[in-house]
Amino acid sequence: MTSNPKIAIVILNWNGVKLFPDFLPSLIEHSKGDNIDLIVADNGSTDDSLAFLEKNFPSVTLLDLKTNYGFAKGYNVALDQIDADYFVLVNSDVKVSKNWIQPCIQHFESDKTVAAVQPKILSYHQPEYFEYAGAAGGFIDQFGYPFCRGRILDKVEKDEGQYQTPGEIFWASGACMFVRAEVFKSAGGFDPLFWAHMEEIDLCWRLKNRGLKIVYEPKSIIFHLGGGSLSYGDPRKVYLNFRNNLYMLYKNLPKNKFKRILFIRMVLDGVAAAKFLLGFEGRAFLAVAKAHATFYKNLAKLRKSRTEIQQHTLLTDHPEIFRQSIMWKFFIQKKQTFSSLNFKPE
Repeated sequence: MTSNPKIAIVILNWNGVKLFPDFLPSLIEHSKGDNIDLIVADNGSTDDSLAFLEKNFPSVTLLDLKTNYGFAKGYNVALDQIDADYFVLVNSDVKVSKNWIQPCIQHFESDKTVAAVQPKILSYHQPEYFEYAGAAGGFIDQFGYPFCRGRILDKVEKDEGQYQTPGEIFWASGACMFVRAEVFKSAGGFDPLFWAHMEEIDLCWRLKNRGLKIVYEPKSIIFHLGGGSLSYGDPRKVYLNFRNNLYMLYKNLPKNKFKRILFIRMVLDGVAAAKFLLGFEGRAFLAVAKAHATFYKNLAKLRKSRTEIQQHTLLTDHPEIFRQSIMWKFFIQKKQTFSSLNFKPE
């Protein structure tokens, strides 16, 4: 147990001045304590974010990074300058509720193997529904496709109390992630190669390979607007998701599954690209092609990362990885809720 642990709530901001009036007040109201610091790290914004914060929210600590490093490296640069026991990474479009911090901190304090915790993430506009980016905790299938308890692909469930049990998950959402500071830094933080999207899944996979736990805590509830930087169908987002998923698989797959899973994933990406082309989604098709080209271009860097990860790997068999295809379940068997998968990650 840590006596009065230092908690740093860190929002990485880029041109998000329009979000502050709606979302910052809840964070200020529900994050009070002499051991809690609320920090906005500005990622080289070109709007008047810093001036607006200085004038309207003087209690918020400002950290001017002066450059847009992207989400992954931006957080690394910011957190390297912050001294705390626990980091709470929060998107600028998140509203929090009363007592959202302590239930998550208790997991760290009671179990030193807990590396990260995710609260329940509900939709800001439809609070009776889970939110796409995280819902009630993240998982991946055997081919690396991410999904959540409460959200599979684009099918989002209504929160009817069906996921009220805390427990281990595979990844915690970057929309709101509590992470042990020492572990975040010792693992190298987020991979800057990702820039944005899936960097949190990659980090959580690396942490789980080290024998650490990622946990979901339903008593902590937050509301996420979502799609703040890139809309879900944006070709740039398609590119980042396909590229970064390949990065993640290459770096983290165990040796005995590496070649087989990567080969199958390449085939599945080809099918997805063909579907985009047949559906006259030319920009999405080109985004997939570009994602693969960039993946091959960065193989040397990825190979180096993979070697480093394997040096710290203690576990490779994770129950939180769904041993089937989520795409097959969703599209062919029409299993479109987490409960219908009969998946018990224990």
